[in-house]
Amino acid sequence: MSTTTTLQKAGDPTGEPGSAQPSDGLKAGLKNRHLSMIAIGGVIGAGLFVGSGGGIAKAGPAILISYALVGAMVVFVMRMLGEMAAASPNSGSFSAYADRALGRWAGFSIGWLYWFFWVVVLAVEATAGAVILEGWVPAVPQWAWALIVMAVLTVTNLGSVASYGEFEFWFAGIKVVAIGAFVIVGMLAVFGVLPGSDNPGAGFAHLTDTGGFIPNGWGSILTGVLMVVFSFMGSEIVTLAAGESEDPRRAVTKATNSVIWRIGVFYLGSIFIVLTLLPWNDKSIVEKGSYVAALDSIGIAHAGQIMNVIVLTAVLSCLNSGLYTASRMAFSLGERGDAPKAFAKVSKKGVPTAAILGSVVFGFIAVYFNYAYKDTVFDFLLNASGAIALFVWLVICLTQLRMRKILVREAPEKLTVKMWLFPYLTWATAAMITFVLGYMVYDDGNRKTVMLSLLVAAVVVVIGVVRNARRKAAVDA
Repeated sequence: MSTTTTLQKAGDPTGEPGSAQPSDGLKAGLKNRHLSMIAIGGVIGAGLFVGSGGGIAKAGPAILISYALVGAMVVFVMRMLGEMAAASPNSGSFSAYADRALGRWAGFSIGWLYWFFWVVVLAVEATAGAVILEGWVPAVPQWAWALIVMAVLTVTNLGSVASYGEFEFWFAGIKVVAIGAFVIVGMLAVFGVLPGSDNPGAGFAHLTDTGGFIPNGWGSILTGVLMVVFSFMGSEIVTLAAGESEDPRRAVTKATNSVIWRIGVFYLGSIFIVLTLLPWNDKSIVEKGSYVAALDSIGIAHAGQIMNVIVLTAVLSCLNSGLYTASRMAFSLGERGDAPKAFAKVSKKGVPTAAILGSVVFGFIAVYFNYAYKDTVFDFLLNASGAIALFVWLVICLTQLRMRKILVREAPEKLTVKMWLFPYLTWATAAMITFVLGYMVYDDGNRKTVMLSLLVAAVVVVIGVVRNARRKAAVDA
C-alpha cells in the first residue's frame, strides 16, 4: 500500500503539508488567531471556576499535586495526539486514527462515545448557563433560558466554521484575561502590596500553617485527582478544529508545544493564588466558590457577580465548542460509513448541517430530561458519560503506539511532532489513566459513574465489533 493511500485512511486525504483546504468538503475557515485562542481556552472549563473549591476542601494545599498529576497526564496525551494530528490533520481526530491503527470497530466505538459525551455536556452546560441568566432575569424561566442559549449557539454553528471560531475567540479571550488578571492581582495581594486590599498579605504561609501542606494524608491527593480530572476535559478539541484551519500542521504543533505553560498558568497558577490568599479550610471556599472567596478576601466589590459573568462565559464557550466537537465527530463518522450518510454532507458554506442538527436535537432532548426526569433518565445519562473522556485518553495512548510504527514505516517525514521517550512514556500514561479508572471503581463517590460508563462503552464496542465482522463477511462473500 502506498504512503498516500495509507495516510488517507488515517485521515489525511491530500498528504500535502499544511493543506489549506480540506478535501472532505469542510471549509478552512478557522484563522490562526482562532486556533490559538481555542488551544489556550480549551483547557479552561467552567469546572475550574465552580468545582475547584470541593477539591481544596478534600486535599488542602496538596490539591496542587493533584492538579499537577492530572496536568502532566493531559500534557502527555496532547503530545501523543499532536504527533498524530500534525502528521494527518482530520476532523475526526483520534477516532479516525483509532480506525486506522486499531481497527474499524475502535474508530466507530470511540467516535460515538465521544459524541455521546459532548451532547450530554450540552445539556449540563445549557442548564448551568440558564441558572445564572435566570438569576439576572427571573421573568424568563430557567428552561426557556436553556433553550435560548442552545438555539443561539446552534444558529452560530450553522452559519459557518468562522462564526464558531469568532465566538470561541472572544469567549476564550474573556476567560484567559480574567484568569491572568486574577493571578496578577492575587499575587500582589499575597505579598501585601496591592493598594486598598483587605487581605493580610501572609505570603506563602497559608500553604503550611493549617495542618501542613498535606493535612488530610496522601490518599487525599488521589481523591483530589478524581475531583479535578474532569475540569481538564476538552483539551483535545483543538486537534479536531485544526482540520478546518488555514495551516493545520502549524496550528497543531503550536497548540501541542504550548499546553505545558497553559496548564501551569491557568490551573496551577490560579489555584496556587487561592491557596495563598486563604487558609485551605476557610468555609467560604466551598460556600462561595474558591475564586469568589479569594476575590472577597482581597476586597473586590461584587466579586460574586463578576465571577458569574466569567462562569457564564466559560459555560457558553463549552457549549459552543461542545456543539462544534459533537457535530464534527458525527461528520467524520458519516464519512467513514459509521453514521447516517447525511451527516457527511456539507452546506454551501462548508458546514455539516445534518451533523449539527442531529447533535443539537439530542442535546435538546437531554435538556428536557434534565428538567422532567432529573433523578432518573438524566442521572443515567450523566453517569454513563462521566468517564468517557478518560476512555478517549486511553485509546489515544494505544492508538499512538500503533500509529508511530505506521508513520515511521511509511511517512517518517510527517513526524514533525514526536512523543517524548517513546514508547515508555506512552505506556506510563496509559497505566496512569488505567489506575485512575481503577481508583474510581474503588471510590464510593465515583463507582456508579465509571461502571455505567463502562456498560455503555461495552455496548458500543460490541456493536462496533459486530458491524466490522458483518462488513468483512460481506467483502469476503
